[in-house]
Amino acid sequence: MKQGVQNVVKGAAIGASLLVPGVSGGTMAIILGIYDKLIAAVGNLFKEPKKNLLLLGTVSLGGIAGVLLFAKLLLYVTTTYEMPMMFLFLGAVVGSLPMLFGKAQIRRFSPKVLLYPAIGLALVLSLELLPPDLLQIELGRNPLSYLVLVVAGIVLAVALVLPGISVSYMLLIMGIYQQTLTAIEQLNLPFLFILGISVLIGVFLTTKLLERAMTKRSQETFLLIIGFVIGSLRDVFPGFPTGWEIPLCLATFCAGFGAILFLSRFSD
Repeated sequence: MKQGVQNVVKGAAIGASLLVPGVSGGTMAIILGIYDKLIAAVGNLFKEPKKNLLLLGTVSLGGIAGVLLFAKLLLYVTTTYEMPMMFLFLGAVVGSLPMLFGKAQIRRFSPKVLLYPAIGLALVLSLELLPPDLLQIELGRNPLSYLVLVVAGIVLAVALVLPGISVSYMLLIMGIYQQTLTAIEQLNLPFLFILGISVLIGVFLTTKLLERAMTKRSQETFLLIIGFVIGSLRDVFPGFPTGWEIPLCLATFCAGFGAILFLSRFSD
């Protein structure tokens, strides 16, 4: 029961983080020490179905609750107090790095300690080179539009699973951010169904590969994830504060950093 409540709370934090521009749900899962457990649960869903479905179900329930309960509040505080709040998230992301280095189990220096994070960082930064409105989707115009939506769903799944990549940012890149929000508001069931099924398929494919990588090449995988997380700092960083915001932002950064360091002690 206690573990189930913790999973719901962590899921709520992950769901709420999806609403923050530049913050990745995968990064939040890492911060909360549940990322690799979720990957393993999806990758081995049918080996221990009861255990894995319980974990995924409680986290998903929390995620839905987080979106519904904290959407207005989170959007309000991040809009009204944008600079201090973004520094709070920035501190949390930076605070997750020591835990990631611990999971990478670096016992001695080698070239891959620099190479893999550099690759992860380059992959995240390369997203900015993609042209805006990469995909334009108008369902019903031609059969190809449905295939484009399937591709968009799989791309979103990769962004959802990999830390450091914001789902909202990928929606903007593909040019379907507003269209997706409109589809949710108007309950455009064909659009949401195709996109949802595509995301689900993409999540299973991505997590299966990632789970295998974590099992066979654990150190290299976590070093790559470190690069993803470092790359996400650019999207979270809101700029330099001025005036009275300087001490406040410093305080919120330290609060986020300290809270995650404290929580990482109990991540196992």
